[in-house]
Amino acid sequence: MNGLRLAVSWLTVLPMRGPDEVDRAGAGRAIGWAPLVGVLLGAGAAGVVWVLGVAGASWLLAGFVGVAGLALITRGMHIDGLADTVDGLGSYGPPERAREIMKSGGAGPFGVAALIFVIGIQAVSFAALAEDGRWLAIALAVVVGRIAVVLACRRGVEAAPGAGFGALVAGTQGPLIGPVWVGIALVASVFVGGHRWLGPIGVLAALGLSLVLVRHCVRRFGGLNGDVLGAALELAVTLTAGVLTLS
Repeated sequence: MNGLRLAVSWLTVLPMRGPDEVDRAGAGRAIGWAPLVGVLLGAGAAGVVWVLGVAGASWLLAGFVGVAGLALITRGMHIDGLADTVDGLGSYGPPERAREIMKSGGAGPFGVAALIFVIGIQAVSFAALAEDGRWLAIALAVVVGRIAVVLACRRGVEAAPGAGFGALVAGTQGPLIGPVWVGIALVASVFVGGHRWLGPIGVLAALGLSLVLVRHCVRRFGGLNGDVLGAALELAVTLTAGVLTLS
């Protein structure tokens, strides 16, 4: 269970201590458990939105608070990774220059715009799903984001030069763990309400586009890093939630 404890300590602010020393094997096990951590986070986000709605808050406000809660409990590292990745993609020059921009610590205009759109779409989507009482759909969107991370760390993906977290997790996931989590998400998506075909389409579209993003970033930056994982995660959450509102 060291992998699960490490996943919780890495991906949340919850007071769970992982192993004292982490190698690539341990990091790989932690990434493999990431979707289960997503179940915990998704349930928490849906619960926050539900409580605020019952208390009389507007669903839109509840949706924004739910998204803010996810950012807080994950230390904001995924939205930070999204902003850094978009700034890097929007830069000119070789991969070295793009990686330098990503490590600068600030958010440029591309990153700020990406944050506004992603946070806004997630909040509005959570609000629409909550208004229809589709709590499982909110949780599923959060889980799919973590499945995107598992797929991004599949074997054959190299870490970018100078990547700390990326060097630990890139290429650590075997050929079965990703498809298993995708299959679980597809089964769950049938029961999220609305048209039965819409859930699987949303899951596959979100994961497919996140893989396209990761592939492009690996070419653009010379490999995988933690920022790209955060961007893939947030893209998958946003697309899943947005597509599920179409019903």
